[in-house]
Parts: sequence; C-alpha cells; structure tokens
Amino acid sequence: MLNKLNAKEKAYLGLIKEMRCVVCDAEGPSDAHHVKQHRQYICIPLCKDCHTGSKNGWHGQRNMWKLKKMDELDALNETIRRILERSF
Repeated sequence: MLNKLNAKEKAYLGLIKEMRCVVCDAEGPSDAHHVKQHRQYICIPLCKDCHTGSKNGWHGQRNMWKLKKMDELDALNETIRRILERSF
C-alpha cells in the first residue's frame, strides 16, 4: 500500500522530526515513530538508538524505555505536551 501524505501531514511529520527524542532527550533530528502505522498524527520523535537500537530501541530490547518507565502512550503524551508548550 502506497501511503501518500497531504501537505499538512508532511508538515506535521517535519515538526516531529525536528524535535528532541522524547525518551532520552537527545538532540534532533529524530525519527518519526508511528504508534500505529499510516496514522500520521500519532507519531513520536525518537533518536535512532531509542527507535531502532538493538538494546535501547522500541524495535529492540527497549532498555531505555524500561529505564524511563515509558510506553508509547507515555511518549505520545510527552510529544503532545512539548508541541503545545513549544519546548522541543
């Protein structure tokens, strides 16, 4: 399935990718991790290590996530908070 993004979705994903990692607070640019695939507005900014790292990443052992006691909903909540407060 080809996922075509409209202008607003592209802009929102661009904003997410500019943000600091929501788990470890590493400087951007970040990956836009989709909580649910093809849902562009429920993405969270993650550095490469917290996203795809074999030990720390969501798609790995999730060690950093466990250390921070976070799941995807916690990360989404923090992402929304940062966007609304513009503190990213």
